[in-house]
Amino acid sequence: MPKTLIPLALLFASLAVQVNPSSAAAADQPANQEGASGPALNPVVQWNRALLVIVRTAGAQPATVHPTRSFAMMHAAIYDAVNAIDRTHRPYRVRLPRASRDASQEAAAAAAAHRVLASLYPTFQAMLEIELQASLKPIPEGQARTDGIAIGEAVGDRIIALRSGDQSDAQPIPYVFGTQPGDYQSTPPNFPPQPQFTHWSFVTPFALNRANRFRPIPPPALASNHYADDFNEVKTIGIMDSTIRTPDQSEIGRFWNGPIQNYWNEIAQSASLARQLTTAQAARVFALLDIALADGVIAFYDAKYTYNFWRPVTAVRAADPDINPLTMPDPNWLPQSTNTAPDPSYPGAHAVLSAVGATMLSFALDSDDIDLTVTSEVLPDVERSFHSFSAAGQEATLSRVYAGQHFRFDETAGTHLGERVADFVAERFLLPRHRESGNDSE
Repeated sequence: MPKTLIPLALLFASLAVQVNPSSAAAADQPANQEGASGPALNPVVQWNRALLVIVRTAGAQPATVHPTRSFAMMHAAIYDAVNAIDRTHRPYRVRLPRASRDASQEAAAAAAAHRVLASLYPTFQAMLEIELQASLKPIPEGQARTDGIAIGEAVGDRIIALRSGDQSDAQPIPYVFGTQPGDYQSTPPNFPPQPQFTHWSFVTPFALNRANRFRPIPPPALASNHYADDFNEVKTIGIMDSTIRTPDQSEIGRFWNGPIQNYWNEIAQSASLARQLTTAQAARVFALLDIALADGVIAFYDAKYTYNFWRPVTAVRAADPDINPLTMPDPNWLPQSTNTAPDPSYPGAHAVLSAVGATMLSFALDSDDIDLTVTSEVLPDVERSFHSFSAAGQEATLSRVYAGQHFRFDETAGTHLGERVADFVAERFLLPRHRESGNDSE
């Protein structure tokens, strides 16, 4: 086994905790209630943590496949497997009308998650098997467990098959950098030879009927006052050694400078445990969140590679007062985070996915109000606290201006796009059985 994978086996083992075996009655009890063997962990949260461990492992995630696809596939499978037993909501894609109501929801969730992740990450097969067995161990042997496993495996296989031709395995499209004012160009100081995920807008969405359904309007013209205002804001507050940025704003810029979808999955974990959600409830929350996050990524790459707008570091260094007298160049300007994300600026990815996260969790949990403590992907032992999903989303969005990564108009457009994607998914998917889905044609 490769050395980088040995510690991961221990991490997987540490994630394995007791879960309550489900029955028609047990499904209505909190999944993390105290039991004879100690506190239990909702299996949906458990497998979300397992996938986070994988995607945080260097080299585990294929460089040309966005990790939100994996989260959406796994949680769609968990949801359809659990819902086949629970039957309170409409399925995402897989219907199993003959599934036993007495099957173990926890066994179904674990088997579905394992089936999907074993397919997506074959080099992790051994450790995923350990995780599966640890998940199943607390569930009594018998028909309920056997039926739950069969349901989870069947749904997992169907979700894998449904996504097999979604174009996620296509090679990135070679990109030709622009040379005109406003054109996206490779960014200093590292000058990446190609931007990332140039092919991703062609991936089949999980819920949207097309990637460009909610494409934002173009960014402001370089000669406009709107552009000049946002240009000068990021120029002064986003520069590496800014004298305008406060210490708290500097920490915010660094704190959120990691894969934003990971933050929102951890926020969902915290909220699910705080609300003591059942397995079925948590399965729906995570499926809604991760399906919308995955489609948010597809949607923002459609917009990014439609408008091909330059990043602040290029804009500030190449500013032309003849185009806009309110924009003056600084040929040595670098952002707080030094390097710039390797893709066009408009719209902002953090803004899209934070709007998705805050909007969807508020919807799925029927409230925006919640006390949250969020940990950073990049600043060890640093935490930030919030009293609502929207407050966390707003800070994550603004962080990219403080970090010198984005103009404010990138973030405004991104927020609007993310909210529209989240609303679309919430209004049409995983609805209670007494509600009909809306018309998704346009």
